[in-house]
Amino acid sequence: MFTPEGEIRQGYEHLKNKFENLTHEDLTNRQLATERALLSMGITFNVYSEGEGTERIMPIDIIPRVLSNAEWEWLEKGLKQRIKALNMFIDDVYNEQNILNDGVVPRELIESSKCFLKPCIGLKPPKGIWCHITGTDLIKGDDGTFMVLEDNLRCPSGVSYMLENRELSKQIFPDVLARTGVRPVSDYPTRLLQMLQHLADRPNPTVAVLTPGIYNSAYFEHSYLAQQMGVELVDARDLVVSDGYVKMRTTNGLQIVDVIYRRIDDTFMDPESFREDSLIGIPGIFEVYKKGRVALANAPGTGVADDKVVYAYVPRIIKYYLGEEAIIPNVKTYICGEEDDMNYVLENISELVVKEANEAGGYGMLIGPKATEEEHELFRQKIKDNPRNYIAQPTISLSRVPCMVEGHAEGRHVDLRPYILYGDDVSVIPGGLTRVALRKGSLVVNSSQGGGGKDTWVLY
Repeated sequence: MFTPEGEIRQGYEHLKNKFENLTHEDLTNRQLATERALLSMGITFNVYSEGEGTERIMPIDIIPRVLSNAEWEWLEKGLKQRIKALNMFIDDVYNEQNILNDGVVPRELIESSKCFLKPCIGLKPPKGIWCHITGTDLIKGDDGTFMVLEDNLRCPSGVSYMLENRELSKQIFPDVLARTGVRPVSDYPTRLLQMLQHLADRPNPTVAVLTPGIYNSAYFEHSYLAQQMGVELVDARDLVVSDGYVKMRTTNGLQIVDVIYRRIDDTFMDPESFREDSLIGIPGIFEVYKKGRVALANAPGTGVADDKVVYAYVPRIIKYYLGEEAIIPNVKTYICGEEDDMNYVLENISELVVKEANEAGGYGMLIGPKATEEEHELFRQKIKDNPRNYIAQPTISLSRVPCMVEGHAEGRHVDLRPYILYGDDVSVIPGGLTRVALRKGSLVVNSSQGGGGKDTWVLY
């Protein structure tokens, strides 16, 4: 909110004035009102690993984060570049494999990836688009420069919190929001629906959101987005393959579904083509997809670019396909599958963050400076046993923003997840979900690991 010299940053002036005129009691009451609103609206998520109850509200901090117009335009340009290159990369590795033949990305790296799906080899998705919806995690380092922390191209979640955070901001700070000049995000469901309809070859296509069911951690979001778009929310019981098409059971009989926004992992989608033990998939849907009779977003197989080891090669991927340097840099990454990098990680594990290649949600990672010697040794052994499965990065002191803590403001570490849609063009929603490490000193922002969220204001 302030520069190192103590000057107020652009866009925060009206917020600062507002806070100076609010009492401690006013702030506390506004935070409590926000939490009550979240509960009454059912804005919850599930935590599987805790036994005392599955549902909890997503902690929302009422102090918004503000990004300048210049900062956002640079981010937007860099994200569009990244998504275009990643889409070309996914298409290449499942078809011509030029990037592998030219040795820019090691062939064994792709072929050993859990998310490289052999049934997708030769696949040509509708309109040539693989990654329709992406949530790219960004952090700001010590020097004030944004960097990409990771790419989420399978089933990125959190966009419902972005939308509801803005609605809450309108209720808590309507006057400040109006005076600050903030770009809207409320048209996301409309833009999402237009992008999904773009994938179909006929007018007025039938669109559905496919959920694993009510016990999924992001079920609120699945139902919320379906409701906001005005489309059906379906699970495996509602869909069937019949006469070569995917059809939805309705009170008027079976109805053809043209486009499915799937919030279900690739390998659980079809027990006939992927995991035979899946009880939440639709038998035969992949064959229908291959024949072009249904569109799926995101396309099966996109997870190959979600791999945290592949992430380390993205600057090279951008250079290979677009002939450009990456606009937004990666965080320095050590690839444990390469001997020199692995030796460095084993020797310096106490100073690094170590991550599993295909885990998400803050699981499967070690934050070296916060871990015990026993945990260091455990991860050293894991790396030695399966080096391909691990990367490591320096521990970066994420930028901090003010957050409400027991009625007063304290700095907490944050990252930013903007959402990118790829339809007839690539568009970046002007905002995103700012995720907050609510525990003092913590660098882990995932909601499943004690993190929360806040509204992100992008200025005109």
